Amino acid sequence: MEKQNSKLGCRVILLPHPYVGHTTPMFNLGNALYSKGFSIDIIQTRLNSYEQTAFPNFTFHYMEGGQWSLETLVSSFDPWEAVTLLNKSFSAPFRESLAQVLEAATKDPEPVACLISDPIWDFAGTVADEFYLPRLALRTGGLLAFALYESLPLLRQKGYFSLQEGEKEAAVLEFPPLKVKDLPSDANHDAIAAVVKEAKSYHLGFICNTFKELEGSLLDQFGRSAPGIPVFPVGPLHIYPSTCMGEKHNEDHSSITWLNTQAPNSVLYLCFGTIAAISKDQFEEIAWGLANSKQPFLWVVRPRMINGSDTDDDILPENFLEAVSGRGYIVTWASQLEVLAHPSVGGFWTHSGWNSTIESISKGVPMICFPFFGDQKMNTRHVSDILRIGLYLEKGLERQEIESAIRRLMLEKEGNEMRERITALKEKAHSCLMEGGSSCEALDQLTNHIISFRGTERPRI
Repeated sequence: MEKQNSKLGCRVILLPHPYVGHTTPMFNLGNALYSKGFSIDIIQTRLNSYEQTAFPNFTFHYMEGGQWSLETLVSSFDPWEAVTLLNKSFSAPFRESLAQVLEAATKDPEPVACLISDPIWDFAGTVADEFYLPRLALRTGGLLAFALYESLPLLRQKGYFSLQEGEKEAAVLEFPPLKVKDLPSDANHDAIAAVVKEAKSYHLGFICNTFKELEGSLLDQFGRSAPGIPVFPVGPLHIYPSTCMGEKHNEDHSSITWLNTQAPNSVLYLCFGTIAAISKDQFEEIAWGLANSKQPFLWVVRPRMINGSDTDDDILPENFLEAVSGRGYIVTWASQLEVLAHPSVGGFWTHSGWNSTIESISKGVPMICFPFFGDQKMNTRHVSDILRIGLYLEKGLERQEIESAIRRLMLEKEGNEMRERITALKEKAHSCLMEGGSSCEALDQLTNHIISFRGTERPRI
């Protein structure tokens, strides 16, 4: 397909991270910037990569590196360990790929204005500076987690990481309502510190997949901790019109067909993201909690979702399908935004990844939260204790607790009150993107900010 010049006459390079929770908002930002008139170049790995055919309006480039598949990486290492390995593997390939893109740009009528990187890549800023390329960061997660990550040295100094196991329920006074057990493991602090350092080195701009009405106080806190860095809260990014012409997954709409047969607000939707895995015992507790709740449910059971399992055969407990016949539907994949928008869905049991959290808010669906790692515990506290739009399965996966939580969310007054609160947030999530809304104005400001780099002359390297 012959490339057409953008309306603004300049290009933006995006550097997504291959974790799905990071890739998705970066591509959504690409959609938003494309809608404003920018041409979009993507530099990506071949791990979990989109194809040109899926986004025909974007130009794709690849950085080659790594000896494993993303699936092998996330199943063999702690997520933060995997981040460190990826950073070591792709620094040189990114430099090579960026050099090629910028060299080609010297012959293109559309100059490259800037790079927008996910700061989980801890090398991108240094490499961009070598080419005198203006750079901005996209924070793909929530800001409570970032504020906590930034404060880990202070929390260590105050002794939170020296507490004994019996003291893990203690409050983190500097970050209410977090508890000590919500803090990231000591083993991950170096990797987290590298991400924080990288993010705060992006002096030209910090883009956030959030909106003022959701995280206004945290946006103010970031502004105080990083004075002089322009902040652009342009979310929820998934609401912007997509240029995607296809799915990476095999589209299976049978879940929607099944939802069409269910009563309004009656179905609990369960999905634990693309990485998290559970034990066989935990899986069985979830299954029998669902069965005992007597509530209709749609459950996404990914391949190899059970730790240590090489096969997906016979993973459901004996007699489970008979117990839930007619009111349970199990799939390996579902279009989450379509499911959350369906009138039959009245609750979402989530791992509390930021994308799932903000998508649920934008659709007005209250949550049951069971976090696994990363920022998920912080997101859960935000949902359950601050916004009060969800329940935290804080005591673990035990069938009686699961049954009780499902009933509280789906059938009782407590759940109805959460539904009212999240419906109000849903309205704010959409109104902020309308003309005059906070995110609409932030995107306009970001557009003008990027345009201001267009005339920047860079020495030839």
